[in-house]
Amino acid sequence: MTTGFSSNSCRFADYFVICGLDTESGLEPDELSGENFEQSPLRRTFKSKVLAHYPENVEWSPFDQDAVGMLCMPKGLAFRTQADTREPQFHSFIITREDGSRTYGFALTFYEEVTSKQICSAMQTLYHMHNAEQYDILHTPTTPRCPEDQRHLHPHPLNPHPQHTLLPTPSISRLQRFNSYDISRDTLYVSKCICLIAPMAFPQACRKVLQQLHQAVSSPQPPPLPLESYVYNILYEVPLPPAGRSLKFSGVYGPVVCQRPSTAELPLFDFPISQVFELLGVENVLQLFTCALLEIQILLYSQHYQRLMTVAESITALMFPFQWQHVYVPILPASLLHFLDAPVPYLMGLHSNGEGDRTKLELPQEANLCFVDIDNHFIELPEDLPLFPNKLEFIQEISEVLLAFGVSPEGNPLHSQGQAKHRSFRSTDMVTDRRNGNLASSPLNSYLLRENETIARLQALVKRTGVSLEKLDVREDASSNKDLKVQCDEEELKMHQLNIQVREVFANRFTQMFADYEVFVIQPSQDKESWFSNRDQMQNFDKASFLSDQPEPYLPFLSRFLETQMFASFIDSKILCHDDEDKEHTLRVFDSRVDKIRMLNVRTPTLRTSMYQTCTNIDEAEKAIEMRVVKIDHTALHPHLLDMKIGQGRYEHGFFPRLQSDVLSTGPVSNKWAKRSAPAQWRRKDRQKQHAEHLYLDNDQREKYIQEARNLGTTIRQPKLSNLSPSVIAQTNWKFVEGLLKECRNKTKRMLVEKMGREAVELGHGEVSITGVEENTLIASLCDLLERIWSHGLQVKQGKSALWSHLLHYQESKEKTDAAPAGLGPPGLIHDIERRKSDAGAALAPLKVSLIRDMRHIQNIGEIKTDVGKARAWVRLSMEKKLLSRHLKKLLSDHELTKKLYKRYAFLRCDDEKEQFLYHLLSFNAVDYFCFTNVFTTIMIPYHVLVIPSKKLGGSMFTANPWVCVSGELAETGVLQVPKHTQEITFECQNLGKLTTVQMGHDNSGLYAKWLVEYVMVRNEITGHAYKFPCGRWLGKGVDDGSLERVLVGELVTPNSENEDRMCRTPPMQQSPGMMRRFVTISPNSKPKLNTSQIQEGVGEAINGIVKHFHKPEKERGSLTLLLCGEYGLVWALEQVFQHGFKSPRLFKNVFIWDFLEKSQVYFESAEQREVTPDENWQTRVRHFCRFMRAINSTSRNIGKDGKFQMLVCLGARDHLLHHWIALLADCPITVQMYEDTALIKDRSLVNSLIRVLQTLQEFNITLEASLVKGIGI
Repeated sequence: MTTGFSSNSCRFADYFVICGLDTESGLEPDELSGENFEQSPLRRTFKSKVLAHYPENVEWSPFDQDAVGMLCMPKGLAFRTQADTREPQFHSFIITREDGSRTYGFALTFYEEVTSKQICSAMQTLYHMHNAEQYDILHTPTTPRCPEDQRHLHPHPLNPHPQHTLLPTPSISRLQRFNSYDISRDTLYVSKCICLIAPMAFPQACRKVLQQLHQAVSSPQPPPLPLESYVYNILYEVPLPPAGRSLKFSGVYGPVVCQRPSTAELPLFDFPISQVFELLGVENVLQLFTCALLEIQILLYSQHYQRLMTVAESITALMFPFQWQHVYVPILPASLLHFLDAPVPYLMGLHSNGEGDRTKLELPQEANLCFVDIDNHFIELPEDLPLFPNKLEFIQEISEVLLAFGVSPEGNPLHSQGQAKHRSFRSTDMVTDRRNGNLASSPLNSYLLRENETIARLQALVKRTGVSLEKLDVREDASSNKDLKVQCDEEELKMHQLNIQVREVFANRFTQMFADYEVFVIQPSQDKESWFSNRDQMQNFDKASFLSDQPEPYLPFLSRFLETQMFASFIDSKILCHDDEDKEHTLRVFDSRVDKIRMLNVRTPTLRTSMYQTCTNIDEAEKAIEMRVVKIDHTALHPHLLDMKIGQGRYEHGFFPRLQSDVLSTGPVSNKWAKRSAPAQWRRKDRQKQHAEHLYLDNDQREKYIQEARNLGTTIRQPKLSNLSPSVIAQTNWKFVEGLLKECRNKTKRMLVEKMGREAVELGHGEVSITGVEENTLIASLCDLLERIWSHGLQVKQGKSALWSHLLHYQESKEKTDAAPAGLGPPGLIHDIERRKSDAGAALAPLKVSLIRDMRHIQNIGEIKTDVGKARAWVRLSMEKKLLSRHLKKLLSDHELTKKLYKRYAFLRCDDEKEQFLYHLLSFNAVDYFCFTNVFTTIMIPYHVLVIPSKKLGGSMFTANPWVCVSGELAETGVLQVPKHTQEITFECQNLGKLTTVQMGHDNSGLYAKWLVEYVMVRNEITGHAYKFPCGRWLGKGVDDGSLERVLVGELVTPNSENEDRMCRTPPMQQSPGMMRRFVTISPNSKPKLNTSQIQEGVGEAINGIVKHFHKPEKERGSLTLLLCGEYGLVWALEQVFQHGFKSPRLFKNVFIWDFLEKSQVYFESAEQREVTPDENWQTRVRHFCRFMRAINSTSRNIGKDGKFQMLVCLGARDHLLHHWIALLADCPITVQMYEDTALIKDRSLVNSLIRVLQTLQEFNITLEASLVKGIGI
């Protein structure tokens, strides 16, 4: 992508460079390239030098000698003899400056004969030494593969496997094989490279220029003009084509054409995308594309530099309108291999030796790595990569484009090597061939695909997608007439056509997906100055609302994508731009497309459809390119003789010379292009000035801010390609450490803000709510951050997850030390037991806080197969237990182990940063996460149940057999018998989720079957969450309300630890009120009496809670059961209504509301028979009421009167009948008998307002938990 190229340059190329062997300094081995000395001298690498570059320097693009030298010949010099292949190789590269701007390099590497005697004899001497060493090795019995095979030259296309032979037994003949350079009989060749450094990427044009220059020195006839003329021409007389125009200039032997898209088209891109699909296949390309969008570390691996560059540039170009924000090094020079350690997202390319052995590759971290072996058509993905939205339809659409150009969607790695042979093949040729009867009836049975086993799949695809080759043919014929006039070669045009079609298809995905993104951009309320200073904490996009509009299947991908740096930067640039004039090119193009889509689908701005919309603007994009190629807009000056002295410019055949620097050092004085750049600079200044006025900032500040905004979170954008001294490496690592810390701070803050909501509201984000998907995304990204921190500076990599491997080492060392002293409890438990005190503290023996025990829990989960998965599960469990910071502190307190595993510069060995990092993680203890319970829903979990009978009336004499049944959000246990003497049990069952109710009762057997229970505790033994289910009632016939079973509603108990190690905790999700509810009703007069306004308030609060519950996104709702039957829930509120003014009977007889309801039922039933019916409406209400009463009374369960009332209220709420029943009962004569005149139920206006409040429940669909309505068939 041509982001940020130096705009002052209007020349096609800035520098012409020659690299190679410096005969003055002789052979210097290149230790940094990491080549080993067992290799024969011809296969070793030696340092290459920049021999010359013209001109000396250009002000707008200073020459970076180190970087150019490294990237022109990333592996240093290579030697060959006449026996080896010596084909010239072209590759391009990119130099990213520290400010993020880029220059491109295009290099052609070829071989020249070594004429220097010293070098030849040095090589001979190296061979003698090598052979002597080898001779010792040979007399050992092993038979290694011949080092000669470790060639890093490209295997010959015809013979892809060069001599993979085992050597015969030690013998002289083997020595002969090693001795493959003999000064007397072999010719020695060395690599040399010519290179253009240019501000924009025109690889096709540069390749032609360089190939023609090389041809000029290698062909028998000298070129028409001296080489200087051509180099001078390309440096000073060929301009960059203006936007939207094409340009033709002359090479040594033929014209070269290049063109540049207009400002309304997709940005310039000139690499062949078809090659990427041929090498990898559509499926893999799409997976790689998804990884890049989610900013996962990507490592490309190939033995061809150009392939690395083509794949990297294509993937980043397809991201339009987003831009890769992190480290981007498509060709990583061998001396920079330590950069693979970088704990930041990167996209890097690594050159392979062509031995194809991936297993030998030591990668510092693979937990979150996408590894792409380009040459072998193979890609390794990180775990749980989400699917790209509409993936299948998308693949189909891309495949149709590729098929139309004769590219197999499955990929065809062999094809891309023998490209020249088939390149011009396109499906139209097949169609015409078929008409001439040359091909079988199916056009796809072409020679191109015949050998390919994917043919069957392709044909199926063609049938399925209905790509009719006949139809394509029509389109072709239309364009083929124009082709006669096309000025560039056929192949190039086809490359441009295929490129633009594929890119349009990709760009269309984003315009569809983000068609209404502007609606969700949060414009900063404060001035720019403070916006910049708080940029880290501010939300710039309303993610929750945007995601709530999306089709369900998109969420896993989108929720992660919205968290990326590239998305944040895209939105930032949107916020910074006030009008079209200011917008960056990409943003302007994208916005205009989005507007177009909006015009087409004149639909409500947020209406979402998951219907797949195919790309519609391919044709016009293609037309623009064809127009430019048919009619060339500009032609540059032809090369001409320069003012050179006689005798200059004649060179020896076969050698690329150093050129005359005096003629190449400066350009022509009266160059119209040179003049043109000045006004452009002024124009730019003017624009910046206007911009600054918008922002009330001066220029420098603004530039600084934009730069800062771009660099946010990416403390290090680019490795500096220089000769690396230890201090430079240390500094880089220091930047990494700072970057990790900053990222950790931002992540924890973001997660807390999302979780707490309150603080977020203060920051001006409105009601922030976090959805389950989003919470998962944030936790997943925290896990990735931890993996990156743990793999920074690792000594030796073990397993795919650095964090888990550290934990395993720790576990092993602890078990060794703990096994030694006997009798200290089970091995592996850490002896710093923390008594977690809580209000149930006395009841449940506290769980030991043990890092190892938590690891064991994870190791026992059979569903988790991989190390990365285990590490993630362990992090989730520690977050849920609020022990993450503490566990990691414990892990890192073993300094010996940390020293053993990590290099000195590693993040985990920087003490201050480590402390700060643990402190940031500590802040998670302020909120409740259920990220383990909610994710691992199918695992088996041990639960511990403890029943606490009342101390006053202890159950010591209790004879019946108690039982419990525990229910949670995910499942329920069924009836579990509890031993009556201990009254506690531990059982294992599938994850119940958050616990909601406990049903408990007994079988009424024995002499004393009455039981007064205070509360029940249930604890999840893995996560340590304990739930308290208050009861405070009798279970037994003839006592309290005669109930033998009750449904108890519980809530999470928050441990209050006195440990200073912890931060203060928030109260649990539903506060436990201080006021005792309807506990022990031994004497009816002990209940606190409430007045009517308190009762009204209670009902209002209860209803309010239910309404709020339904207004939350589904993933975040708490327990509805708690709101109905819990403390101060709806049942309690209505109980207060009916108890107000209830006539108190004789002293010891307790009258229950249910008695009143039963009497009313009898009255209604008799009234119905007497047919005293006020109206139809009344009748149906009465019928409903009596039906429910009968059903509850006839249930087989031994529920007491209060339990039956609870059931009636719940059913009435579910079926929206409560307000009808209140109206009925208020008018019932029984009420007159049983209530005093002051009772709330007799007050007309109060009853009406109660009815109105209850009516608000009608719009909600209330689903009751099974335990509340068991045994009722309504």
